[in-house]
Amino acid sequence: MASEITYAEVRFKNESNSSGPYSDSATAPKAKPTLHLSKPGFPSLLFTSLMALFLLLAISFLVAFIFYFQKYSQLLEEKKAIKDLTHTELNCKNNPSHVEDKVWSCCPKDWKPFSSHCYFISTDSTSWSKSQEKCSSKGAHLMVIRSREEQDFITKILSRDASYFIGLSDSGHRQWQWVDQTPYNKSATFWHPGEPSSDREQCVILSHPYSKWGWNDIPCSDKQRLICQMKKIYL
Repeated sequence: MASEITYAEVRFKNESNSSGPYSDSATAPKAKPTLHLSKPGFPSLLFTSLMALFLLLAISFLVAFIFYFQKYSQLLEEKKAIKDLTHTELNCKNNPSHVEDKVWSCCPKDWKPFSSHCYFISTDSTSWSKSQEKCSSKGAHLMVIRSREEQDFITKILSRDASYFIGLSDSGHRQWQWVDQTPYNKSATFWHPGEPSSDREQCVILSHPYSKWGWNDIPCSDKQRLICQMKKIYL
């Protein structure tokens, strides 16, 4: 009997997903990773705003510093000016006009107040130049008369038996000048009749030789009393 040969068909299934030209992994396209970037506009705007705020604060601080530094410097200068004066005592009154926001207006002791100035009347006599030096040593200058009211004020407290140098002199060719450079106003002068009378008399006194007070020109070397004037001290 002939032998019976049985053929068996054996099929092998490749279970590997990673090999072979027809694998799913080979045919499926790979997805590219997506980078999620934040929008650049917001941080930039925040930074700009913070920098602007910082700059504004810095400018405000600088302005405030300069303002208070100036106030402080002004206060120091005022204190130094008062300290440098030879006057050790001040007479002060409430300042109704509140000049420069100050509460008190002051004059040195023994000085007379009028308007925005203080006046000192001497009892000794000297030349015009020495009179100006004496006033300067007190932080003042010889009196400058600007109005009838000012002259009437001072003449009420002067002695009629004396004459007083004021801060008016002739610089040459009858060019009258005040010591503080106030313009010489011909409409606000109070010369006695016939005065000024001589080119050789180049300094001016306030005197009462007749029935009223007025100005006379005299030699600057003559010795007379004097009137000093300074601005009020405001505190």
